[in-house]
Amino acid sequence: MKDEFLPLFEPFDLPSGVQLKNRIVMAPMTHTASHLDGSVSEVEIKYYVRRARGIAMLITGSASVMANGGFPGSAAADRDELIPSLRNLASAIQSVGTKAVLQIAHGGRKCPQFIDDIVGPSSVPEPKEGAIVPRELTAEEIPDIIRAFGEATRRAIEAGFDGVEIHGANGFLIEQFYSPHANRRNDQWGGSRNERMRFPLAVVDEVRRIVQLHAKKSFIVGYRITPEEAGTPGITMDDTLALVQALALKKMDYLHVAQNDIWSGPQCANGDTRPCLEIIKETAGNLPIIGVGSIRTAENAAQALQTGVPLIALGRELIMDPEWLKKIAQGREDDIKTKLAMTDQLHLEIPDSLWGIIMRVPGWFPVETEA
Repeated sequence: MKDEFLPLFEPFDLPSGVQLKNRIVMAPMTHTASHLDGSVSEVEIKYYVRRARGIAMLITGSASVMANGGFPGSAAADRDELIPSLRNLASAIQSVGTKAVLQIAHGGRKCPQFIDDIVGPSSVPEPKEGAIVPRELTAEEIPDIIRAFGEATRRAIEAGFDGVEIHGANGFLIEQFYSPHANRRNDQWGGSRNERMRFPLAVVDEVRRIVQLHAKKSFIVGYRITPEEAGTPGITMDDTLALVQALALKKMDYLHVAQNDIWSGPQCANGDTRPCLEIIKETAGNLPIIGVGSIRTAENAAQALQTGVPLIALGRELIMDPEWLKKIAQGREDDIKTKLAMTDQLHLEIPDSLWGIIMRVPGWFPVETEA
């Protein structure tokens, strides 16, 4: 292995005391391979275990905290009867020496139209053609959703997961509450930036409370954000930095910054054209950052670590090449696959549902048209 890649294999201690054996994390991704009742499938477990080998931590795709907050083919953590299923997933990931983190989420207005009760902070649809108008949550319902995040965390603890990641990114419900586009409320849950921030921080506080109450060992709590929102008016970099400052005061293990390109800068720079990740890291202080987005090669990852970001998440890269990190360790970084062949699905253990997404979304993956 080349000396320049040695930092990728250094251990890292999270604030909770959990030690990660290296700096590589699998990012949460939609695969739609869970059973329709929200339980984890064997196909899903095989897919995850294949990619968990060698990396430090695997963050699952989003698991819904309420029945009306999920998506077909995604796991759920909204009821106790699913704990055995979740336990199967956690233990399988851990069996190859990798930390297992369950991402917990509520889709809010992003949920599919056949969901009986699509809700949001306000009756404002997503800014896209044909988007459904969500039902505005009542003030009495909001504490129930906050408690649901806590209950999902309890189930993750009972299932043996090493941690949870609170999904506050990608336009899901937590982000909707912080968004001036989605949140037009005039009560304590909406209005000014600080009022819109109340729901995300209440979820964090509830998750932390449940961890302190139920976890018998160190337990990871992370939070995922998207730096900016495309809608107008939307979440700006200034909004994000205010939230990051508030999160830095909480006892969190990491902040996961969701981007398509780790080096992308803010849409509205206000004179600061540095990458969003660098700006956020400066504000986050001692809160560890996970960077993600277009980290294709070993050189890309080493360069990202040089910015001081301690952890790197890989998504599509681990789907294309589950041995991404192993090849670097063996000095075979030039052999890392950067394209999928039409014949790759079976030997890479990619679920039919995910393969269907890859095939029908142009540009989602570089796919070789010839075997």
